[in-house]
Amino acid sequence: MKDAARYEDFKQKGLCLDMSRGKPSTLQLDLSGPMLAPLTNFLAEDGVDVRNYGDPLGIPEARRLMGQLLDMPPEQVIVGGNSSINLLFDALARAVLHGPLPGDVPWGCRKGTKILCPVPGYDWHFGMCDMLGLTVVPIPTHPQGPDMELIETLVRDPLVKGMLCVPMYGNPSGVTYSEEVVDRLACMRPAAKDFRIFWDHAYCVHHLYPDRRDTLKNLYQACLHAGCPDRVLMFTSTSKITYAGGGISAIAASPANIRHQAERMRFQRVCYDKVNQLRHVRFLPHRAAVEAHMEKHAAILRPKFDLALDMLEKELSGIATWSKPLGGYFICFKGPQGCAGRTVELCRQAGVTLTHAGSVFPGNHDPEDAFLRLAPSYPPMEELEPAMELFTLAVRLAMAER
Repeated sequence: MKDAARYEDFKQKGLCLDMSRGKPSTLQLDLSGPMLAPLTNFLAEDGVDVRNYGDPLGIPEARRLMGQLLDMPPEQVIVGGNSSINLLFDALARAVLHGPLPGDVPWGCRKGTKILCPVPGYDWHFGMCDMLGLTVVPIPTHPQGPDMELIETLVRDPLVKGMLCVPMYGNPSGVTYSEEVVDRLACMRPAAKDFRIFWDHAYCVHHLYPDRRDTLKNLYQACLHAGCPDRVLMFTSTSKITYAGGGISAIAASPANIRHQAERMRFQRVCYDKVNQLRHVRFLPHRAAVEAHMEKHAAILRPKFDLALDMLEKELSGIATWSKPLGGYFICFKGPQGCAGRTVELCRQAGVTLTHAGSVFPGNHDPEDAFLRLAPSYPPMEELEPAMELFTLAVRLAMAER
């Protein structure tokens, strides 16, 4: 059957499949069911009743757990609600309103403040910068990480105040920054003394292949060694470990940064949900428990990524290129130039929802109209196969039309 006829056949099937976001599947969410067993003891290890006020920075055992995930001391960790994006946005907004540390000029006082963002990158990072009036400067991503020569040149501009990035299993590139990249980020000398790197370490334990996994050097330790410990703010959450809508999150940084963040949070919240923090640490008391739990996630995700990658290889080899990530939630696809938007539209018309074309670039503008982010995590296997079949078909049709 020719591609056009096959496509019409797909349209008649009435598909309704979603590959637009990197959402955990129902099977993955079910792994954390035991966490919801009723609590009978509500006391944290410091004696605070988690049902009441207290421990505004997080209960001690939750700060310790999240510190282990970020490889940071617990006293340099603040535990938040279910969204690390919320913590990151608030920290960025505080820099705009007040400056990163006491005595710094608020970033919002200067027109044209710039933030570096690797591309293809995370649409929420671009969106929060736009909302706060910050100009996003796109940085090309290479197999070892962002283009460091370009970054080292751009930071000579005092209006370049920071960088937002997903340094491990990048969204959507799948790239993990090399040791050299981490060291260069720590050792560079920006013109802006209040330059900050917002280290969105969302996929720190999200390995697809336990026997083949990336490792990431600790940027805070590299900055400490380079004499700039305040440069980095690190973020993570359990959103794709336990429940995407009911996890816990964390920010970790230098003692000075943590003091400042805690002070600025003082009138923003009395405390986060400590009952949920206690549920988490009773279920996952330490990093080893998290690693074992994540192996169960990998067993569910791995066949989906293998299926998607096999179908891309079978149907689009020589036509397009794509990432082959060892972890995270995305495949970064680069199709023929000028075809991404049409591919998304063809999929939509036949019942498969993808993230809109251009989303992996600032302003939703991909200059090549070629990049797409594929998220194979959410559909069950029996739905993923026809979704990927339709996607590869749509790419070929879009290319033929162009």
